[in-house]
Amino acid sequence: MPSFDVVSEVDLQEVRNAVDQANREIGTRFDFKGVKASFELAGTEIRLLAEQEFQLQQMMDILRQKLVKRGVDIGSLDAAPPVMSLNAARQTVTVRQGIDVDTARALVKALKTSKLKVQAQIQGEQLRVSGKQRDDLQGAIVLMREGDWGLPLQFTNFRD
Repeated sequence: MPSFDVVSEVDLQEVRNAVDQANREIGTRFDFKGVKASFELAGTEIRLLAEQEFQLQQMMDILRQKLVKRGVDIGSLDAAPPVMSLNAARQTVTVRQGIDVDTARALVKALKTSKLKVQAQIQGEQLRVSGKQRDDLQGAIVLMREGDWGLPLQFTNFRD
């Protein structure tokens, strides 16, 4: 029986490269001369440190630009609101990995209401879709690509 997996994964090496490039760009930009501003990557969290809130906004633009150039979908970023203190501003951006349970249930429900002859199973942080015909699976892929699920989806492990 043909099947495929639906996942939401981000290449963390590309994220690391984008953060390094963003740090280098901040070091060379004129509007950041003499300013303590930096990006720190810890696991799947990116911490932005600056002196003012508007600098954090500029840093987010730089980070998004570098991630897009490296091929990372910025839909997988979850930015927390900035935290301000007297002389510092911080913001944490989380890179989401995997499909959360609520989104997986919404995907399964959408597949069931579409009347396609496919079955979907939630397996941890991924979703396995199987069906008797390849055309039904391709229809399921089209259905999932058209929907707005709040995170980027990749379709892997297609087996005939």
